[in-house]
Amino acid sequence: MEKIGFIEIRITGSKGNLDLSPDNYDIREIISILENAENLLYSGEKKDRPNISYKIEEGSVKHILKTSIQYIIGFNAIIGQVTQVQNIDFLDLGTAKAFENIQDIATKRNYVFSIKTSLNNTNEVKVDKTTKYYRTEAIWADAEFYFYGKVTNAGGKDKANIHVYTEELGTVRIQTPISFLEQYDENLLYKTFGIRATGKQHSETGEVDTATLKFIELVDYQPKYDEQYLKALRDRAKKSWLGSINPDNWLKEIRGGYDA
Repeated sequence: MEKIGFIEIRITGSKGNLDLSPDNYDIREIISILENAENLLYSGEKKDRPNISYKIEEGSVKHILKTSIQYIIGFNAIIGQVTQVQNIDFLDLGTAKAFENIQDIATKRNYVFSIKTSLNNTNEVKVDKTTKYYRTEAIWADAEFYFYGKVTNAGGKDKANIHVYTEELGTVRIQTPISFLEQYDENLLYKTFGIRATGKQHSETGEVDTATLKFIELVDYQPKYDEQYLKALRDRAKKSWLGSINPDNWLKEIRGGYDA
């Protein structure tokens, strides 16, 4: 049976004249914590992650999230490093955004967060209105990208997007003008395209902030084996530099003294 551990997110504060407790803690706040907790533990693709179970306890409010112990061990190392260096620039994008969201809640509601694990001698990180767990803005630079893959979704009532499944990043969502989708005559779904887009990229790691992607143009992408094109390249090469080379002498030069 798989070994289980948990992370504890304890929140202290008040609602008006009342101390914070599960009885006056709003359901929307619970949803926000659950979304951020998932990203703390699993910042990438979620489809293959192990199960996470949840309960809320007194004191003032304790969120207990149980999952595989190996992820708890990894998260314990993360909060230890965050506490030591007092910044989140080294974190994966999803994890860094989760810390930023928790920092926003702490600042706006004057809450104090204490985040730790079930491990013996666990590390612990505290977030309150005095801490500044935000990414350094200068690290994220404007960039332009080309994404190639199959379109799995396109549209939206108010904010339109195109979803493209790529081999490198999985499914990426690109903000797209409704006017483009209205004017495009063909059905995009399940066809392979290239999409040119702008967005933010980490200047050191190269990581792409997929939440910032904005559509520029659609690129018709039809990868295929073109024998005529390749033959033309070979013929061109023969007429230029290959035509002036003696194959035997060239091979001897490449081998050097290996055959001697």
